[in-house]
Amino acid sequence: QVQLVESGGGLVQAGGSLRLSCAASGRSFSTYDMGWFRQAPGKEREFVAASTWSGSIPYYADSVKGRFTISREIGKNMVYLQMNSLKPEDSAVYYCAAKVRSRNDYNYWGQGTQVTVSS
Repeated sequence: QVQLVESGGGLVQAGGSLRLSCAASGRSFSTYDMGWFRQAPGKEREFVAASTWSGSIPYYADSVKGRFTISREIGKNMVYLQMNSLKPEDSAVYYCAAKVRSRNDYNYWGQGTQVTVSS
């Protein structure tokens, strides 16, 4: 059974940093694309960042480029999201997600971790 568990969320002041972690289990994720999404209250879930299975091609939403970095430890089935220069508008529940390369949509999701950025 595939399981994704996020951690690392919390309350931080604007301009601060947080690192989210996602522990994947249930199979080898070496051939899976891994991503981060977020959902703020009253808004739709939106893409934040993703890493291809090899970890060599990260890509980001324009709103977080230059501030967030996605990384992964393939051998440990871990994915991270380093978030710097946080803004109040980054406040949301952050979700880790996974999909096989052949899929267009992410079909495995974690339970989410809350990030709150105070002004």
